[in-house]
This record gives sequence, C-alpha cells and structure tokens, in this order.
Amino acid sequence: MNDSASKQSCCGRPALEQDVKPSPGAKYFCPMCPGVESEKPGDCPKCGMALERNPLVAQDGEDEEIRDLTRKFWIAAALTLPVFVLAMGHMIPGVHFRTDITKWIEFILTVPVVFWAGGMFFTKAWVSLKTWNLNMFTLIATGVGAAFLYSAVAVLAPGVFPESFKEHGEVGLYFEAAAVITVLVLLGQLLEARARSRTGQAIEALMGLAAKTAHRIRDGKEQDVPVDEIEKGDLLRVRPGEKIPLDGTITEGGSHIDESMLTGEPMPVGKKEGDEVIGATVNQTGSFVMRAEKIGGDTLLSQIVHMVAEAQRSRAPIQKLADTVAGWFVPIVIGVAIVTFILWSIFGPAPALAFALVNAVSVLIIACPCALGLATPMSIMVGVGRAAQIGILVKNAGAIEITEKVTHLVTDKTGTLTAGKPRVTDTKSDPGTDPGKLLQLAASVEASSEHPLARAIVDEAQEAGHDLLSVTGFQSTTAGGVTGTVDGQAVRVGKSGFLSENGIAIPEDLEKEAAALQGNAKTVVWVAVGNEVAGILAIADPIKESSAAAIRALHGLGLKVIMCTGDNRLTAEAVARELGIDEVHAEVVPQDKIDIVRKLRAGGAVVAMAGDGINDAPALAEADVGIAMGTGTDVAIESAGITLVKGDLMGISKAIHLSRAVMRNIRQNLFFAFIYNAVGVPIAAGVLYPFFGLLLSPMIAGAAMSFSSVSVILNALRLKKTRI
Repeated sequence: MNDSASKQSCCGRPALEQDVKPSPGAKYFCPMCPGVESEKPGDCPKCGMALERNPLVAQDGEDEEIRDLTRKFWIAAALTLPVFVLAMGHMIPGVHFRTDITKWIEFILTVPVVFWAGGMFFTKAWVSLKTWNLNMFTLIATGVGAAFLYSAVAVLAPGVFPESFKEHGEVGLYFEAAAVITVLVLLGQLLEARARSRTGQAIEALMGLAAKTAHRIRDGKEQDVPVDEIEKGDLLRVRPGEKIPLDGTITEGGSHIDESMLTGEPMPVGKKEGDEVIGATVNQTGSFVMRAEKIGGDTLLSQIVHMVAEAQRSRAPIQKLADTVAGWFVPIVIGVAIVTFILWSIFGPAPALAFALVNAVSVLIIACPCALGLATPMSIMVGVGRAAQIGILVKNAGAIEITEKVTHLVTDKTGTLTAGKPRVTDTKSDPGTDPGKLLQLAASVEASSEHPLARAIVDEAQEAGHDLLSVTGFQSTTAGGVTGTVDGQAVRVGKSGFLSENGIAIPEDLEKEAAALQGNAKTVVWVAVGNEVAGILAIADPIKESSAAAIRALHGLGLKVIMCTGDNRLTAEAVARELGIDEVHAEVVPQDKIDIVRKLRAGGAVVAMAGDGINDAPALAEADVGIAMGTGTDVAIESAGITLVKGDLMGISKAIHLSRAVMRNIRQNLFFAFIYNAVGVPIAAGVLYPFFGLLLSPMIAGAAMSFSSVSVILNALRLKKTRI
C-alpha cells in the first residue's frame, strides 16, 4: 500500500485512495482491503468493517443486510421493552416490580437481545482486538458485556457480592442497560446500512438513461432489436423524440440533439451528416440514420458510469471523532479495570475478591458507551431534520461532517448559477418599430422553426401576451435564418450575414449594440421587415437572482469559488465577472471536471462540488462533498451528499452554517459523554476510598451513565432551534 495515497479508515486501517475494484461477479467487496469479496453481505475478515455492495452488479430486492438488521432491531426492541419496564418500576414511589421471578424474566429476555441481536458487536470487537484496531464496537462489546455479566452474576450467584453493595438485601441489576444499548446501536447500524445501500442508486440511475432498443437497418429492412445486440458498424435509424442508442456518426439526415444531460449546455445542438452523436442524448424533431461506432463499455455513458463508481469506491469511510478518541479510551479503561481488580484483590478489605470484582465492573459500567453511541447519531438525526426544514436534503452523516471543513467550491454554470433555460434578455428595435411588435413578428416566423433559439423567442412573446400572427411562405436557410410573409411583408430572422446576403444593410448603431451584447456572451438574432432592419434580439441563459448574494455569502465564509462548465469561454467569463467568481474553467468535459476536483484535493483543499447535470455526476461523487440542485437530474442528485431542494445556491452557505452547528454540537456531546468517564472512572476504581471511605457502586455508575446520555440527547435537541 502506498502510504502517500492513503487515508485513515474508521476501523483504524489505512484506506486506499486509489480504486479497489471488485471482480465483475462479486456482489460485495471491502473498499479497504483489496481482494476481499463475497457473494453475500458480511464483515471483512481483515478489518471488520461491513462489506460494501458492488454498484455495477444488479441487486434484486432489498439488501439482505438491511433485512437482517431490521428483523433483529424490532425483535430486540420488543424484548427490551418489558426488561426496561421491570427495571425502572422501582423508581415509582410505592412500586416494587423486581422479585426473584422478575429477575429471571429480565435475564431470560436479555440473553437473546445481547447474544443474538447484538452478537455481531462482539464479533466485530473480537476482530478489533485481534488486529488491535480498537473502535466503537470494542467499546460497545465491553460496555454491554460488562453490564450483562455483572447482572448475570448477581442473578446466578448473588452471594459473591458484599452486603455493602446490596440495597434492601438485593444486588443491583443492569440488564436494561445492556439491552437498551444493544437496541440503540442496532438502530444506528440499520440507519447506516440504509444510507450505504443508496450509494449504488447513482449508478442505477445512470444505467437507466441508456436506450433499451434500436431501429437497426440491414439489407434495406428496418428491425427493432435490443441495444445489446447492436454491433459496431450497424446502421441505426433515430426518430424524433427518441434517445440515441449508442455513440456514432450521422450518415444520413440531420436534427437538433438535446445533449444537456451530458454537456450541461441548455440549447440543443444542430447535427448534420458526418457529425458525431452520443448515446442516451435525446433527438429533437428531425430524423436521421447513424452508424454505431462505440458499443458496450466504450460508450461515453458507460465511461461516466465507471467514473462515478470509481469515485464512490475511492472515498474512504468517515473517520468518526468518537472512534479516534475510542482508540485511546478503550485500552485505558480496560487497563484501569484490570489494575483496579489487581489492587483491590491484594490490598482490599475482606472479602477482597468481591470488592475487586465489583469495583472493576463499576469502572467498565461507567465507561459504558451509551452516551458515546448517541453523541453523533442524535446530533446528525436532529441536524438532518433541521436541514430538511430549510430545503436541504442530506444523504448521509459524512456529508455533514465534511461540509464544515470545505475550503473550495467547484460549481457548474448552467442550471446552478444560471436558470438553465435560454431566454430573450434584450430587445433593441429601430426607432420606427415598437419593441413589442418586433418580438411578435420574430416569434410568428420562428414558430415554424426547429431551432432552440426560436423556441426562446416564441416563449418570450407568449409570456409577454403577444398573439402569433399568420405566416405564409415560410423558408429556412441552414446556418442562416428563417423567412416568412406576415401581413404582406417579408420578415427575416437570423444572423447579420443572412440579412446582408438578402441585400439588407446593417445599421452601424445596431451593429455596435450587437457587438456589445456579444461581448457579454449573448447570442444576437437580427430581425428585418421588408428590406430594412427592424431590430435585434439578444438571447442568453440568465443568471439566477440569488447567485450573486450566494457567492458573496460563500466568500464571507472563507471559501474560494471556482466555475467549471462545459459552456463556451465567453459566456463563462462573463458570468464569472458579474458574480465575482475567483477562477474559471470553461469548455470542459466530465473527465476534466473530475480531474480538476482531484487536483484541488491533492493540493490539500477540501472540495465541495455543486452541479445539476449528468456531466457533473462524476465530479459530484469525487468531491469531498457533492451538492446537487433539486431542480437538476436524478443522477446528479443520487451522486451528491447534499441536495438543495429549491436549486438555490444560497443553500450551500446555509448547509455550511448548519454543518458547523451540527459538528460543534457533536463535539459538545462527546465532551458530555467523556467528562463523566474522566471523573467517574477514577472514583469507580476507588481512589477516594483511602481518604473518605467512598466507593462508586455499580448503581451510581449506571446513574452517571444514564445522566450522560440524557445530557447528550437534550443538547442534540437544541439543534432544532438553530437559526440559519
């Protein structure tokens, strides 16, 4: 393993930064350990972490791991409820539930909870001990095991305990602690498994974009066949409104192709004989014949699928702060418990062994990781709920944890900074022509055109309330413009050269205005009525109203904003100047975007990627945290860790504020969880006994443990009132 290309995993082992590819048939694999594969879900025999699903292998039905955890959680919860009720009944004045029978009932009900439902925790803890990668499961198994063992001994052999540790002649039991901890941790594992199962949905959504059938032409006959049967060189007919089946070249006909899902460009692209077309893009109104040149894994869509899969697999599991502390905390607690047992056995009063056992168990019980297990999930659950209230959907806890550390935001332009829909932005008419009339005439003629700019003009006229006029003699000139007769006058709409070719002079004043508009990356359409220019229309993809304020807010948070778009450089630079964006990368392809993100990360930056198109999906998956616009494609949303429901970039600054609040809350929770241990463990070990004769009984240790859990829960609930 190359240490320079590694990260630290949650199980304490270095996580590969490069791709760990499972074999084609493997359904599950370990992203940490190359070569570890399985046909069934389970744990890695090397590092102990749960095996991940292979997103490139189809999975039927619900994940088996999720079904197993769900079953264990509900059965364990049902068994734990009566244990909890029997244990807590004594807290009600005048009520005493515990009898010799109820003790055995608690014991019998707790056994399957701890050893069947929670058996996996002991297995993982054993792996962590064998590899000396101590983690949360080491704490869970130690705490649950100590609470259960202590209680089991109290039921089976209560005589080993001295009278000083009995209340009303009875030894305290902690079956409810062992059972409740097991159920809570099972719930956390279930939620985590459901989150992991969604990582493959981006791949599934990408695969779903591909066409399923194609119209193949052989020996002059056209036949519908599955795309998998298409061979390189086959001729395929593509009809209006259909998806292009594979990558290839047009051999006959032409059309406009909507490539926005792959390129990010909002305007369909004109294609003619000899031009390349891309599979999964959508044909508009024309019909053409193409030659298939790339099939199977060679198509652009397949390459994007593999890029997203690679980015998802290369991201190491999140290093939980609790695990980092647990790496030191667990051996210290175990060491203190052992030393406590030895010292009390040697120097303790009679019965020394009983004192030694009880005090050692008290140390383990007060170190029970109930609060530690709640510290992160409670804050995350409340934080995710708070995020949903302000239009931010969080895919997993990792996205919240990383977002607070973001230093660079890489953002797409189309649909993210801009509206993603071309519109008429400027109308400049000749002094003798009413601007509304100019728009009406142009829209009336363009209504018969297939060109995407024509659609923008027609939409603008209709939104302005103009009725389309009757047009006769419509003609379209390729790469020039359109002509039609309205109320007996010829109306021409198109490029300035198109008008000049028809003997129409271009006024100098309008030509200067057109040049200024083009300098702002707007497309200029000329309109002539009769033999004179009536005016010009400028068309562009407008910037969202919230984008400028959002960029200022991000700068205020200390982020560097980088635009990375497939759009042309003039448009990108104009948008960047207007918004104050720090850096621009234009005319890029999906691979370029992912390379830019990788380069930034290699330089030490924590990168957030914001986008809404298929072309953004690989970079969204590769970034430390992907942020998708809710108005974008399903694939972009599935590839991202955070989705902004309203598609408003201002949501990113809100997400960062929320992330910082949640992570601050988690650190506070971890402090609450450990402060009781820091104070209670020495007392439980008996450091005060030589001076004051005080011992911390297991009952008090359990109370301290419960109080720390309550503190964690109440603190997490404060996030509901966080102002963003």
